[in-house]
Amino acid sequence: MSVFILDSNMVSFYLRQNPKVIQKVHASILANDEVLISPIAYYEVKRGLLAINAEKRLNEFSVLCDTLGVGQLDNSILDLSSIIYCETRAKKWNLDDADILTAAYCKINNYTLVSNNIKHFEIISGLHYCDWSE
Repeated sequence: MSVFILDSNMVSFYLRQNPKVIQKVHASILANDEVLISPIAYYEVKRGLLAINAEKRLNEFSVLCDTLGVGQLDNSILDLSSIIYCETRAKKWNLDDADILTAAYCKINNYTLVSNNIKHFEIISGLHYCDWSE
């Protein structure tokens, strides 16, 4: 069994009814894989929907979160995030904190990150990732 973690862009694609993303999510669940929403993606998507008062989408997002589940942060993820920040900064690569936290969450748990921003994550060694929007 694999565990796939949806980045905020994948959650947005799902909510906008992107057929490729919906098919991949459903196929993964049918294959007995687990699909979760990144805790960072939860924050990013929810704040965006709240900011524009998108009540219908907020309800859809709530149902999606209840259905798939949302990952949890702990200090080990924050510690690894700090290390990733220093490693990427030393390579002159400036990643957003959200990307660093998401990568650390996936890496520490040996989960596969699902994102269409693969360029943001290629520099992080040992991180498994894929793009379900292709």
